[in-house]
Amino acid sequence: MKTTPTPSSPPPLALAGVHHIAIICADYAVSKAFYTEILGLEIIREVHRAARQSYKLDLAVGGQYVIELFSFPSPPPRPSRPEAQGLRHLAFAVADLDAATQRLAAHGVAYEPVRVDEFTGRRFTFFADPDDLPLELYEV
Repeated sequence: MKTTPTPSSPPPLALAGVHHIAIICADYAVSKAFYTEILGLEIIREVHRAARQSYKLDLAVGGQYVIELFSFPSPPPRPSRPEAQGLRHLAFAVADLDAATQRLAAHGVAYEPVRVDEFTGRRFTFFADPDDLPLELYEV
């Protein structure tokens, strides 16, 4: 839906793209291993913020910075199912869904049966990170 600004309304924001997605994890070491060793995201920078008792890990997909992984002492859990309000899931594009699901399975990561997007005809599946954050693999 495209909106046309009225003479009295300000112009729309000039967004250039998504800069990053921030994820707070319960067990930093487990989540760091999941995102880097299983999903294969590249580490850009890792810092320990002593004053906040927190780590911040900047990760890239395909050379592009996308995820900030945080640790904080005792973060409260966030409901994610069924269809809780808020961010629904994070989707990663893959060229070969079969190879990607084989990699997940080899690491003991369960995933849902592969489905086909009724609008695009593309295949996809869902799985979860160590904190049960819903993730998707979408074949492009």
